Amino acid sequence: MSKVVKESISSVFVTGATGFVGKMLCRHLLDKGYPVAGTVRSREKIFELPSQMEYHLIDDIGPYTDWTGVLENVDTIVYLAARVHVMQETSTDPLDEYRRVNTYGTERLAYMAAKAGVRRIIYLSTIKVNGEKTPPHPSPLPQGESGYFREDAMPAPQDHYAISKWEAEQILGRIAGETGFEVVIIRPPLIYGPGVGGNFKRLLGRVNNGVPLPLSRVNNRRSLIYLGNLVDAIVTCIDHKDAAGKTFLVSDGEDISTPDLIRMIAKAMGKRPRLIPFPLSLLKAIGRFSGKSAEIERLSGSLCIDNSKIREVLGWKPPYTMEEGIRETVRWYKDSTRSVRC
Repeated sequence: MSKVVKESISSVFVTGATGFVGKMLCRHLLDKGYPVAGTVRSREKIFELPSQMEYHLIDDIGPYTDWTGVLENVDTIVYLAARVHVMQETSTDPLDEYRRVNTYGTERLAYMAAKAGVRRIIYLSTIKVNGEKTPPHPSPLPQGESGYFREDAMPAPQDHYAISKWEAEQILGRIAGETGFEVVIIRPPLIYGPGVGGNFKRLLGRVNNGVPLPLSRVNNRRSLIYLGNLVDAIVTCIDHKDAAGKTFLVSDGEDISTPDLIRMIAKAMGKRPRLIPFPLSLLKAIGRFSGKSAEIERLSGSLCIDNSKIREVLGWKPPYTMEEGIRETVRWYKDSTRSVRC
């Protein structure tokens, strides 16, 4: 585990405490002796929280959320709650809905946090603020380009989610300048680990079921982050004095191609990867025809992160290797599918 510079234990308030990241973060904080409180969206979710932590029922985060009394005696807020990608969008104005939760909800909490005397807000953003992809690896790159996203690169958010997150980052910076509280921004790439959903869970299922995957000719590089590594980075940022006012890109530090990721998953499952050759141009054409261009692009495109800033500024390094993270994720997946069958 990385070393944290701190003078005393901070009281931590976690929004999205029952989410994918929040569950592990709250348990980890409690194990390290932090007083922890968090938000839940429904009473049914209360039972998902550790019994040692306090909870506050906040069913909707937005520009009018009433945080009165909730933030008393809180030193640090870890802001995880967000409107993430919606597979079946029903809103007539999706960007406005993302902004309502991710941008204006953040603004509301930040102002009330400053009023309550909160010292620091750690905001979980997304690497999509930087953009959707980096140049392919390997390839000749223009002079001055590294093929990696860095903190000082010009933001280039493209979808509604990323735009709302980038706007929230800017608002936090403005309010911090006005009020004096500290802001730390963390931009992770795809997060995997126990409890993962979405495309990564579907990939686990396909590998587990022996589905042939037409990806053997993909020659890309992608940065990922294991949930345990992300949680460790967040905890490092809670009390480290040099984290204040910084933006950090975080990853496992082990860029991997999609075919090699599938091979690693298959190895952890004790299975043989079923990768078949298929022309990438034809695969992309099928994606356009089927409405799955974005999914094909994530599988075939490159997105690489330079995480040297958080290593150098905070002395942080991922406590888990990617192979260890994949093994834990596969173990969880097998346990969860086994319990469903039972």
